[in-house]
Amino acid sequence: MTEDKNRGAESAVDLEDMVASSDTGARKPAGTPGKLLVSIAAAWSLFQLWIASPLPFVLGFGVFNATESRSIHLAFALFLAYMAYPALKRSPRDRIPIQDWVLASAAAFCGAYMFMFYEQLSQRPGAPILQDVIIGVTGLLLLLEATRRALGPPLAIIASIFIIYSLAGPYMPGILSHRGVSLFGLVNHQWLTTQGVFGIALGVSTSFVFLFVLFGALLDKAGAGNYFIKVAFSLLGHYKGGPAKAAVVASGMTGLISGSSIANVVTTGTFTVPMMKRVGFSAEKAGAVEVASSVNGQIMPPVMGAAAFLMVEYVGISYVEVIKHAFLPALISYIALIYIVHLEAMKANLQGLPTSNPPKPLVRKVIGFLGGLLLMMITAMVVYYGLGWLKPVLGSATPWVVSVALAVIYIALLKVASGYPELELDDPDEPIFKLPQTRPTVMVGLQFILPVIVLVWCLMVERLSPGLSAFWATVFMVFIILTQRPITAIFRGQSELSDDIRSGIVDLWNGLVTGARNMIGIGIATATAGIIVGAVSQTGVGLVLADVVEILSMGNLMLILLLTAVLSLILGMGLPTTANYIVVSALLAPVIVQLGEQNGLLVPLIAVHLFVFYFGIMADVTPPVGLASFAAAAVSGGDPIRTGFQAFYYSLRTAALPFLFIFNTDLLLIDVSFLQGIVIFIISTIAMLIFAAGTQGFMIVRNRWYESILMLLVAFTLFRPGFWMDMIHDPYESVPPSELVQTLGDVDEDSTLRLQIRGEDDFGDPLTTYMLLPVPEGETGEERLENLGLELLIEDNRALVDMVAFGSTAADLGLDFDQEIIEVLAPVDRWIKELMWIPAFLVFGLIVVMQRRRREPDAVKASA
Repeated sequence: MTEDKNRGAESAVDLEDMVASSDTGARKPAGTPGKLLVSIAAAWSLFQLWIASPLPFVLGFGVFNATESRSIHLAFALFLAYMAYPALKRSPRDRIPIQDWVLASAAAFCGAYMFMFYEQLSQRPGAPILQDVIIGVTGLLLLLEATRRALGPPLAIIASIFIIYSLAGPYMPGILSHRGVSLFGLVNHQWLTTQGVFGIALGVSTSFVFLFVLFGALLDKAGAGNYFIKVAFSLLGHYKGGPAKAAVVASGMTGLISGSSIANVVTTGTFTVPMMKRVGFSAEKAGAVEVASSVNGQIMPPVMGAAAFLMVEYVGISYVEVIKHAFLPALISYIALIYIVHLEAMKANLQGLPTSNPPKPLVRKVIGFLGGLLLMMITAMVVYYGLGWLKPVLGSATPWVVSVALAVIYIALLKVASGYPELELDDPDEPIFKLPQTRPTVMVGLQFILPVIVLVWCLMVERLSPGLSAFWATVFMVFIILTQRPITAIFRGQSELSDDIRSGIVDLWNGLVTGARNMIGIGIATATAGIIVGAVSQTGVGLVLADVVEILSMGNLMLILLLTAVLSLILGMGLPTTANYIVVSALLAPVIVQLGEQNGLLVPLIAVHLFVFYFGIMADVTPPVGLASFAAAAVSGGDPIRTGFQAFYYSLRTAALPFLFIFNTDLLLIDVSFLQGIVIFIISTIAMLIFAAGTQGFMIVRNRWYESILMLLVAFTLFRPGFWMDMIHDPYESVPPSELVQTLGDVDEDSTLRLQIRGEDDFGDPLTTYMLLPVPEGETGEERLENLGLELLIEDNRALVDMVAFGSTAADLGLDFDQEIIEVLAPVDRWIKELMWIPAFLVFGLIVVMQRRRREPDAVKASA
């Protein structure tokens, strides 16, 4: 017994060290250095809140432009990286060696150089002096070392290779050679402009990511993390395999506020994994369920491991649009994972945990579920439309009225919470465990929903920037942390005001420190990824890579996607998700779009970026490096490699979704109406559940081999009905290019034509590509052509572009003088592709009938 406890204590220390090493830094010095470390971390959080707030502009001081803010942000990240992360495994953890003080100070100075010498640098753009070069070279070297400490060697090595490639261009072989970059040019591009280290990625980290990470840290310190876990267990723990289902939901909710899959695994896994093992899951399967659900937390908006904010900059669409496109695949993936867990429980006949909730008949369960769903929908409608109607009525007074209303609701919720016992952290190693009652558990933490409502309101109704929205949500979160203890205690008649206020201040301080320490790795990763992005823009290696990928794939888009997926997995084995996404999207996203156009598949840029991101997070699962799998195995006591393979097996749906939404952008809610979106959600969810049953080999009873194949075929048909309909009836008819004007007049307004264009690329090489031509307003074809800003020269049945108006739709599409339109494809009336769902459901119905017939004899045998 004592040995088990000692082993458990050692395991807890190892887990804490694993999370610290990957997220917050493993060093925890005592005394004055420790106080200084946490004070600087808190100062970083306060600085980020300051620059995000309106106060600098109201008070007229402390206003920093984007470059200055990025410089200070990186200075904090570099200083804390050297303070918090030991140089080597054998380096001391309880004190900071003198050399690390020196390196931290030098790195912070180099990081802050752009801020400190901004005026002088602005007077000599593109002409660095020797001092600039020395600082830049020192800064790059110290950044690479900080990257090695905080994130491991892979990202530092990759960034170093790109720096060497920039300098050694003329000596590179064949296709890889370029004219080269001088040392002065390299430093200027990478360290003294916003093209390299201080580029878009670091800007996103400064403006958006920090505030969302801080918001999540404060929410967790307020007790929301424990609340989410308890609610999930109280609702789902008593079902078959209930702890595993609760783990999925709890990890999903925790993933909303956490950008780290490893931290998510440990935070929820230390509680959920022992519960899963208790009801019969093996150590590897319990760990794999936690890994699959925790890693998927990164695909769930709004945070998405910082990728959502990067997509805003890289794709050029609003944050709300990114969330809209990313939400449906993430939700479908989570629903499917709950179903996979259910199938595992069915296969092994696993039971749930004992509950103190009184049993409910099925009708009441269904009514309760529908009631909860209806309440969520009504709340969302009230937040979006109710506050939206208030704004025109109240005008400039709206924020004040809403603030007062929120305060009243907040106090009312605390009054409700005070009538129930406070949630306590349970010890998962205790032998007897009874699930908490649902109503008291849910009621005691409803106030945690309010900051999320503030965030949604600022984003969706006020249309504020993500940074400012996160700022106001964080301000409200600070208010909650400071006031929830004393107000609740007053309502309970147990108030010790000074102690309650002091506890709130301590929670706030810990939240500020934790938020900053969680950001060290992200800040360093975005800066180092900027080196790679800068090298791509300075050397043109992206074009070289496009040629290499095209040669390897032989122009086949599916092979290109497979190569991209493999590259993302390989890079992701050593890179954090955010850095992996930045690198692969910078290198390959434009290649996929370009080669897709040349092959006739017009892929939206957001679909490509989500594709890259999904496979980046899969690397946290995939053996042999999958860090999340190692963390889960440390919790469960299972084998990490077997846990990783099992988690990958559970995550097949996450790997399939990117390929599906590349070829069917309806899944990303691109150009679909509200009603269409609801239908797509329902059908796609059913399709993913069928896919899960097919890959797991079990639905009602164990599948026969041909049933699994048929299930996968049915799922594919529900996801991509157009694949089969296009075989039956082509959606386009070919029209001679010389008849383009007539065709423009014949087709419906707001429809699109597909054009195949022959011309030259930016380097004068021949290029053939496809594009979609939107049909504008106009009574005749000539008028519509004019509205496009396009003039054609028709000769000998050929259509040549004669002129393109500047700033016109045609110019935006990429049409240019002397290009030849070699094919025009006009849409035709045909059956809607969704008709293919009918045979798919008929086949699925046949499978259900066959499995039900096989289950009945089994049930008879069991009863006998």
